[in-house]
Amino acid sequence: MNRSAKWLQLSTSAAVLSAALVFPTAVGATTKTTVEAHVEWNSFLQQQYGVTFDKTVTREQFEKALLKIVSTTSIAEKDLAAKTFLPESKDASKLVVWEAVSAAAKAAELKELGYTYSEEKVAASLKKAGISYKKGGTLTLQAAQELAVAIDTGLVSANALKSASVEGAVSAELACHLLAKVAEFHGSAKNYLGTIADEEIFGKLAQAWKESQIIKAGELQELVDKGLKQNLITGYNLKDAAFDPHFDPQRTITYGHSDIAHAIQLIGLLKSEGVNAKVQFEPKTSAFIYLKEWGEPVQTADYEVVQIENGNYIAYAKEYDLSLEFDSVKEKEKFQPLVLKYAKRDQEDMTGLIKASWWQPLYHSRTELADYAVITNNVLKDGRYVVQSFSLNDESAKVVAGFQKLNDKVKVETYKFWVDQPFFNYLNGESK
Repeated sequence: MNRSAKWLQLSTSAAVLSAALVFPTAVGATTKTTVEAHVEWNSFLQQQYGVTFDKTVTREQFEKALLKIVSTTSIAEKDLAAKTFLPESKDASKLVVWEAVSAAAKAAELKELGYTYSEEKVAASLKKAGISYKKGGTLTLQAAQELAVAIDTGLVSANALKSASVEGAVSAELACHLLAKVAEFHGSAKNYLGTIADEEIFGKLAQAWKESQIIKAGELQELVDKGLKQNLITGYNLKDAAFDPHFDPQRTITYGHSDIAHAIQLIGLLKSEGVNAKVQFEPKTSAFIYLKEWGEPVQTADYEVVQIENGNYIAYAKEYDLSLEFDSVKEKEKFQPLVLKYAKRDQEDMTGLIKASWWQPLYHSRTELADYAVITNNVLKDGRYVVQSFSLNDESAKVVAGFQKLNDKVKVETYKFWVDQPFFNYLNGESK
């Protein structure tokens, strides 16, 4: 569906742990080397949790990092209240391998499963990692069970433990790996459908679109709808933070649209040009004023309208954002030239474009890119729901003040980000 005059009312709004250690990637993607995987885990922990390590890791550093990760999860309060997942030790600073793995297993909520392991099952699991277990040895049965379940569930690889003594010091690489896996077990790691190289990515996109629906956000939505009625904003986006991909902003572009065939063709275009990226589908609802002079609106499951006091309507349309985390910044920079050539309409009967290309495509980056314009995102949140209203920079203060006038307790977050020039032109009143 092309963006018509109706839609134009919308202001949308490092060293390796082991040469044998390999991290899994999405089906169809090229397996990452150990170095690449560690760099990615390290980057994720730093961006999402502010966690970094030197070459070796102390008990205090690991403990703080682990608690920081699980404090945002649904892990039982009684476990958090213990303040540590680490076993007691006579050495208050040194962290050894078995202690870190034990703590990670408990933080990933695997201990109950581990404690079902018999001594025979424990021994068989530890043998995969070259670890001998016998009753009365260095490891208690409980510690051995925790190591065994960590190996069997992939919390730590057997190859990683083969290259490290269970009584040896924990390296930064192992610590990063364990912490990132704990985040993954709680659904807090990178969140995406697959990669462009994934042979199943097209079907996954189509299925994600079918499963999505218009988002409702109760009191938060009532507030921003008041802003719409008072012309404080001309439109907004409503998203569910549960679909946040947790990507590296340096390598990520987010692209918005309303036609799933367009998304499939866009991914196909990138694939045909040899560009790879992680792909996350984020359901989105766009709300805007539908003028009564446009005629009686046709409602569907993907397009709802509610009439307001002046005879106009608020329209709610099912859309999506595609978040794309490219393999490198250089790959990210290849995105815009392809969009402007193959997904940007410049005349009504233009050929050589992918399906449903808009006059003003909408894509943006949280980090600076050449030839992109800077605007402001005005954000309101309530639990998992996120409202975004895009504005020109000099109009943001007015938007914030307006929402605070409607509700003096509301918190409006603002940040500047980079958008494509055609959408910037649209915000300035240009129709094409």
